[in-house]
Amino acid sequence: MPSTCTAPLPDLEQRPGRPALLPADPGGDAPAWVGERRHALRAAVTEHGSVLVRGLGLHDASGTAAVRDALGVPPMPERETFAARQAYGDGVFSATPWPPNQPMCMHHEQSYAQEFPGLMLFACLAAPDRGGATGVADAGAVLEALPAALTDRFEREGWLLTRSFNGEIGAGPAEAFGTGDRPAIEAYCRANAIRFHWSPEGELRTEQLRDAVRRHPADGRRSWFNQIAFLNEWTLAPEIREYLVEEYGPDGLPFNTRYGNGEPLTEDVVRLINDVYEAHTVRTPWESGDLLIVDNIRSAHSREPYEGPRDVVVAPAAPVRTAGRSTTVEGTPS
Repeated sequence: MPSTCTAPLPDLEQRPGRPALLPADPGGDAPAWVGERRHALRAAVTEHGSVLVRGLGLHDASGTAAVRDALGVPPMPERETFAARQAYGDGVFSATPWPPNQPMCMHHEQSYAQEFPGLMLFACLAAPDRGGATGVADAGAVLEALPAALTDRFEREGWLLTRSFNGEIGAGPAEAFGTGDRPAIEAYCRANAIRFHWSPEGELRTEQLRDAVRRHPADGRRSWFNQIAFLNEWTLAPEIREYLVEEYGPDGLPFNTRYGNGEPLTEDVVRLINDVYEAHTVRTPWESGDLLIVDNIRSAHSREPYEGPRDVVVAPAAPVRTAGRSTTVEGTPS
């Protein structure tokens, strides 16, 4: 077993407007290099929200899994996905399928689930020709920058996620829940405080009420932890939103978010949240072989549009389980 270093990382660079950078010189053995520094590296990620390790020379999914294991954190399976990733094995997946010419807005991975990854590892196997950076934003700073009246309301009420599995857009029930068996899906929903309803045609609709603000288990720091803006109809491109509303109706969108009491969010509120995220976003262009380690509670992440091939794999890790806000009630979601 490699020795572990608990002292601060002397080579860690603090860079205004960019994630903390740790140069690496692994000599061809990236897992051993990470393993020797795992405690210090994990402490740095907790402190700064994210650390970009440059020079590891990662070039495949198996090497990414080995580095995750050397970091000493368990993998986490995909559940409740919106767009199924390609699984490469050993808890490593492709990046979320998303049009290259469209940005992926700030979010915390699976913040709508009762069990979510505490850490996200992003490994760049091949950098794009242009763009495609994975941005990060300090969720504590975002919480402080948002209007207190808005965050207080979300803290009191939580936020509501609605999903309609129409079989045409996004992941189907089998992809989202890991099974196509209706009793198994219902059992998962009951165990995870998800309200569900099957239409006579067999379409599944769900609702889940979640906290919008979460305290970090390491130090109790409060963070704006949710996907209120990212999964809301007003974040969609206008032409896509208009098509979906016309096709499925305002209450039948594949996904949407609301205040905890079910009241719809207005466009100006969603725009405000996204604007605050952008004001707190830091980013560094990818280089092939990079590893970005993100504390999924302390930092939200995003993806910029890009040109040319881009191969970034993802390893969700360090599962965190929460009690949830509500119990499951079967019947038609309100």
